[in-house]
Order: sequence, then C-alpha cells, then structure tokens
Amino acid sequence: MQQVKLFKSVESELEDLQKAINDWIKSSGAKVISITGNIAPQTHVGSSMNTFASSDILVVVLYEA
Repeated sequence: MQQVKLFKSVESELEDLQKAINDWIKSSGAKVISITGNIAPQTHVGSSMNTFASSDILVVVLYEA
C-alpha cells in the first residue's frame, strides 16, 4: 500500500532537511516511489530592499512500507 511522508523546513536548513529525509529512508526501510518538493516565495522583511526571510520548503515522499 502506498503511503505519504511529509518533511517541512526552511531553505537555510537544507542540509539538515536532506539528512532527515535520508536518515528516515534508511531507518524505515521504505521503498521510495517518488520525492517531490515545493519552495515558498521569499518574504520581504526589514527596511532594506535586499532583506528576505528564508522560504519554507515542503518535501513529499511517496513510498511503500
């Protein structure tokens, strides 16, 4: 049966997100069918024209247990 696992983070923590996903795949023994992701548009913060907050990232893993 196919199942979904969601991972959420921010773009400034991409390495941690990648590690979390890889660790979960290894520890769960899941057979990954597909991985898709989405990054939210940056949000302008502060008074400077070049200041933006980190964007949210959502990764969806479709797998079989």
